[in-house]
Amino acid sequence: MQEDKEPVFDALETLALAITATTGMVGDMEPDKAAMRKAAGAAYSTATDLADWLVQKLDMPFREAHGVTGRVVRAAEQSGRPLHRLTLEELQAIEPRITPEVFSVLGVTQSAASRVSYGGTAPANVRKQARRWLGRLRKEAGA
Repeated sequence: MQEDKEPVFDALETLALAITATTGMVGDMEPDKAAMRKAAGAAYSTATDLADWLVQKLDMPFREAHGVTGRVVRAAEQSGRPLHRLTLEELQAIEPRITPEVFSVLGVTQSAASRVSYGGTAPANVRKQARRWLGRLRKEAGA
């Protein structure tokens, strides 16, 4: 009857090892903000923001916005540029109703800031969670 407990103990050991490794890894980590910003903008990560914008601002059905976004991403890939570096004319060649306002959602900073729901990437959310967890860690370290 004890055989069913073995996976739980294995998982605990794996988790303990992962926590130890992560603690060592981040203890003296120095984040490179420029590299992080560049990586965040890679792979057309703001394409979802574009689709949302098309739905919200142009009242476009999502299935259509998804198709338009796919064509915009393809154009960006073919030109070797990120979405926010396409010109308004290039975007309007794909969807004529796109306005200059679209550029307000295509940057990585704007994309992160727009995620204001619980667990989102908006800077205020991140600061709140960082304060929460740092406080908890200080409390547990003192205990």
